[in-house]
Amino acid sequence: MPLPRPAPTAAASLAEPDLAWPDGAVAAVSFTFDVDAEAGWLGEGEAYSRRLTTLSEGRYGVVRGMPRILRLLAEYETRGTFFVPGHTAELYPGMVEDVLAAGHEIAHHGHMHLRSDKVSAAEQRAEIEKGLAALSAAGAPVPTGYRSTSWELTPETFGLLVEHGFGYDSSCMGDDRPYYETHAGSSLLELPVHWSLDDWPRYGWNIDTGGNQTAPGELYTSWLTEYEWAKAERRHVCYTMHPEVIGRPQRFAELARLVAAVAEDGHAWTVPLADVAAHVRPLIPAPHAAVTR
Repeated sequence: MPLPRPAPTAAASLAEPDLAWPDGAVAAVSFTFDVDAEAGWLGEGEAYSRRLTTLSEGRYGVVRGMPRILRLLAEYETRGTFFVPGHTAELYPGMVEDVLAAGHEIAHHGHMHLRSDKVSAAEQRAEIEKGLAALSAAGAPVPTGYRSTSWELTPETFGLLVEHGFGYDSSCMGDDRPYYETHAGSSLLELPVHWSLDDWPRYGWNIDTGGNQTAPGELYTSWLTEYEWAKAERRHVCYTMHPEVIGRPQRFAELARLVAAVAEDGHAWTVPLADVAAHVRPLIPAPHAAVTR
């Protein structure tokens, strides 16, 4: 059955800011990947250091998922954003080099993948600063973007992002268009996310909490529909994936279908989040002076 293809209405056009996407594109698309690897589990607690099978699944994301992802993006000349914890960069510096060599963005995703709402203010600072140091040591430029672990952002971490001059955050869900998130008199450009545009709620599973095993094709159907609506509203859409999840072949096949469909449609500006941030920053109103790195 064909997917619905919404047409923009006069009312919708009046409600949407004109983001004037480059090259005549009617929407912007970003494929983003959280390369958690073993840090995704070690950040849950010391007990996971003994759980070799669980850790091996995180490793799968680097040794099998990442090569598939990089080959796919290269095939369609598509650049993405890879959010890399500092621990992952330390453990797999060659992976960081491969991502950069392919022209993708490396962004900040903590150090040990600690949830900021579950740790102290000092530990939140360490997550930011150790992550920056590890990315630098692996050869990455100073990251302009940040994504919090499990998308939970605290006042302390928000302040640290402003203090360290990050150009954008991608952790909040207050809109489905780029906007400015504000707290305590400061603002930060937000490139929003949502659970419905993430692979983990569909496929994430572990022996302690269970999870879901959604039919792989649901991802393609839902995410292509989101893209069609993004075109109708002339906005940006951000897809979030985890290499150990989306890198499994039956799921990866659906990502490959989506990347091909977006590329062949020809109406999307498909770029890393840093490019979107640079483009929209002068086009949407900021409630306070915003950082510009």
